[in-house]
This record gives sequence, structure tokens and C-alpha cells, in this order.
Amino acid sequence: QVQLVESGGGLVQPGGSLRLSCAASGSFFRINDMGWYRQAPGKERELVADITSGSSTNYADSVKGRFTISRDNAKNTAYLQMKNLKLEDTAIYFCKAHIARDAIEVFYHTSQDYWGQGTQVTVTV
Repeated sequence: QVQLVESGGGLVQPGGSLRLSCAASGSFFRINDMGWYRQAPGKERELVADITSGSSTNYADSVKGRFTISRDNAKNTAYLQMKNLKLEDTAIYFCKAHIARDAIEVFYHTSQDYWGQGTQVTVTV
């Protein structure tokens, strides 16, 4: 069973920094894209940043220049370094990974998305 576990959330003042981690565990063959999403109260979940298995990255305009996504394939872990945090960054941050559990899923292109449980990031004065 594949599981994603996020950590690193917390309470921070505007201008502060946090680093989120997302570790994949369980039985799987390959992790493809990984990404961070967030959902603020009353709003829809939105993409923050994602990274391919080859480490190509993509960012939401609202976080460009402030957030950096990275991954350590040997540790099956993705990171989100957040700097210069703003009040509007307050949200629950979720990790998503596109994972093939075995070679059959790779061959038939039936890999699935898995989500973590989320970690709260609160930016407040």
C-alpha cells in the first residue's frame, strides 16, 4: 500500500520560512511527477508547484521566486522550501505523487495519483 506523509507545517510570521517534506512509503515501482497543492478555507485546492522525475519544475505565479520544489529520489521524498511567506499563503498543503505500483502499471499507463493527509501552514502576525 502506498502512503504519502507530509511534515514541516506550522505557524510563522510574514516574511518567515518553512520547509515541507513529503515522503512516500510502501510498495511501489516508480514515482513519476510529485507536486504540492494547497487549499485555503473556502477556496478550491490549487497547484503550488510540481516536479517531474527528471526534476523539471513548474510553479504557480503567486509563489514564483519565493518557493522552491525539489526531490530526493533515493529517499522517495519531495520538498517545498517556502521563503518570504505571506498571509495569503495560509492553507493546508497537500502532497501528490503519480506512482506506478509495478511494471504492469508502467506498461499499461495505469499509474495513479496518491495524496497525503495534508499539513497546515499558518502565516500570521
